Amino acid sequence: MTQEQIDRINELAHKAKSVGLTPEETEERDILRRAYIDSVLGNLRGQLDNTYIVDEKGRKRKLKEKETEG
Repeated sequence: MTQEQIDRINELAHKAKSVGLTPEETEERDILRRAYIDSVLGNLRGQLDNTYIVDEKGRKRKLKEKETEG
């Protein structure tokens, strides 16, 4: 996600609050928001993939993905 894309999200958010958005701008905003969320989740996943837990004996073990029910 580039700074220009983040700036555009902010522009559209301000415009939505003041005068409203056209259908095209609403679609653009939704696409940019999804890209931003995907970027944040990707960065978080990368951090968690490189996170280790150290026990009291000094042994490191990698975090495991939590199994979800459903």
